[in-house]
Amino acid sequence: MNKFKIAVIGGDGIGPEIISCAKDLIIAIATKYGLQFEFFDILAGGCAIDAFGVPLRQQDLETAKSCDAVLLGSIGGEKWNAMPVRPEAALLQIRKELNLYANLRPAYLFKQLINACPLRKDITKMESIL
Repeated sequence: MNKFKIAVIGGDGIGPEIISCAKDLIIAIATKYGLQFEFFDILAGGCAIDAFGVPLRQQDLETAKSCDAVLLGSIGGEKWNAMPVRPEAALLQIRKELNLYANLRPAYLFKQLINACPLRKDITKMESIL
């Protein structure tokens, strides 16, 4: 049986709490379907600045690159707004190094708001909800 490696970046603010729940879900799925996952915790963002003085250490980036997936929580927050190096630099570095360009998320367009949507009309012609 293959064991999949997941780099886990809790991040800042509510990130660690959300990622903890996501990790529990992954473990439950693994148990139900007979999968195996190995988790590697990485500090990135503001918490890494606090601990190491940089938003992402090279060794942690290498760990992420060696994994099959990266589970990433939110990064940044008011605490680090005045810092010369922003926590979000970690996110940009991970995206660049892993050849990822976008943070895709589902979106729902409510019929009542279709005229307020800034997207092109041909994009908003997809089925809207409600």
